[in-house]
Amino acid sequence: LSLKFGDIDNLKGLVMRFLLTTSYYQLSVQNWFSLHRLQLVYNHSVQATFNATRIYAPSSYSYHCDRVSSLQRYDALLIPSSPNDVSKLWEVTFIDFQIQGFNIQEGHFAYAKDCASFFSPAILMGLVMSLILLLVLAYALHMLIHLKSLDRHYECKASPAYFVQMKDNDMGDEKEPLRNSGNESYELRNQQFCKIYI
Repeated sequence: LSLKFGDIDNLKGLVMRFLLTTSYYQLSVQNWFSLHRLQLVYNHSVQATFNATRIYAPSSYSYHCDRVSSLQRYDALLIPSSPNDVSKLWEVTFIDFQIQGFNIQEGHFAYAKDCASFFSPAILMGLVMSLILLLVLAYALHMLIHLKSLDRHYECKASPAYFVQMKDNDMGDEKEPLRNSGNESYELRNQQFCKIYI
């Protein structure tokens, strides 16, 4: 697949060649295409060659990526073909890159397979936070389930409470003497105390 720049002054002789192949994979039961190589040709002479990595899609789809670049800061998908190649002198970056080499219908791209991975850093952080929240929730449920129930049993008995004789005579009806030696003590007839067993 060749990309020519037409009549642009400085780029008249520049051609970008995308070498695409298609192959059948039994596991997916369909054909896939992949971009193997990018060549920069200027005035019919190959100036630079880059090997492409991870640029593939089902042959009935197109491939899309926000950036396809030879620069490391953009997660280089284009790698110079050899360490001593002059390709290292070139920096190539495609923005909003979309390509489809096969099964093109009516001149429009098919549904695009995007280069974004399913486990991007944001998705991984979301999964980790969800796991932490689930662990906290499981611990809270565990603590709630293992709480002991508070069964209250009341046992009320008459209170043998004794009080020193009071000078008020108003409470005379509620008191009766217990013994006559020394200090007189009185028992409250109505007084009860309760023991609570938990």
